[in-house]
Amino acid sequence: MNTVFKAYCRAYQAAFRIVMPLLPWRKPELIEGENSILKLPSFIKEKNIDKVLIVTDKGLSALGLLDGLKEELTKAGVSYAYYDKTVPNPTIDNIEEALQMYHAEGCQGIIAFGGGSPMDCAKGVGARVARPNKPISKMKGNLKVLKKLPPLFAVPTTAGTGSEATLAAVISNSETHEKYPINDTSLIPHYAVLDPVLTKGLPKHITSTTGIDALTHAVEAYIGKSNTAETEKMAKDAVKLIFGNLKEAYDNGDNLEARKNMQLAAFYAGIAFTRAYVGYVHAVAHTLGGMYSVPHGLANSVILPYVLEYYGEAAHKRLAELADLVGITSDGDTDAAKADKFIKAIKDMNESMQIPNKIKGIKDEDIPIMVKRALKEANPLYPVPKFMGAEEITEIFRIIKE
Repeated sequence: MNTVFKAYCRAYQAAFRIVMPLLPWRKPELIEGENSILKLPSFIKEKNIDKVLIVTDKGLSALGLLDGLKEELTKAGVSYAYYDKTVPNPTIDNIEEALQMYHAEGCQGIIAFGGGSPMDCAKGVGARVARPNKPISKMKGNLKVLKKLPPLFAVPTTAGTGSEATLAAVISNSETHEKYPINDTSLIPHYAVLDPVLTKGLPKHITSTTGIDALTHAVEAYIGKSNTAETEKMAKDAVKLIFGNLKEAYDNGDNLEARKNMQLAAFYAGIAFTRAYVGYVHAVAHTLGGMYSVPHGLANSVILPYVLEYYGEAAHKRLAELADLVGITSDGDTDAAKADKFIKAIKDMNESMQIPNKIKGIKDEDIPIMVKRALKEANPLYPVPKFMGAEEITEIFRIIKE
């Protein structure tokens, strides 16, 4: 990457830092605790909402996780329409189908129930309700919605994406295999339900990869150049909770205290990165999701250590602070040594939870287009410690390719 473009990127990021405090930020109102999902229907009724659209996926439907919610909605006198066709890496087609249902059924609000995919789909539906004459493809990028969404209730069933706290919805185009974020403060959910019981039955591989997804959010936010005092605190709190609870949640899925702490970690990390942004880990991961439908948490888990190693000295101080925070350093360690220990700790955590260090199925002929898409997403917006150009992004794909 040439010097002139680097300077342009930093100027662009500086302008965003100036504008950010002026945006209409909000934090979701939280409903927390075991079985708190059962409190949501009466809460919705109190908001004078008579009908909602539930956006979820078929896997969660089959598990019966929504049965209690649907029963309580009926008791509370809240009708619902039910869209469960969301696919991993939700598509524009998903959004348009659910949007038609929202309007046909006369809905007044949206419940997003699930992991990142139902959350992103629901946000896309909300954006289309707010902007009926603007297609999703025209909302790609930053601040392209800028209209009030219908009430959005986010119910995460994983502890990873932090979508219940973020301004982002990541959408895939099933025709072009492109995956891109829509970033707008209006997409931040109005309410979030953190019920650890909903994560109790998660398969181990989802517990692990969504947990590292949350860690990626926190780390990329913390080492970037657009932090505030709040994002630093949220990122550090998330990292500490993840190092203290993820392996326990993986080993003992019935430990609701560990599950609760992981939900909080994902929420805190979501607050951190929705204001401080992410970096090249996400830019590369999104291209893998769009091209091959690689689950986002898995992609982030594999890519994270390699990108942190690439940053080198530019990230040593910040990574050293995180290493100190989680107690893996020794007296006399340099920042470089501490950073290396932190990266190794991530690799060891991945290995202990049987997360692979490579991604299967990457085709050499697809790498150039994925590199182009990753660079387009990341630059000039992401305030990374050190820039990557096409050559460096290509090398990351080569490293992770099995």
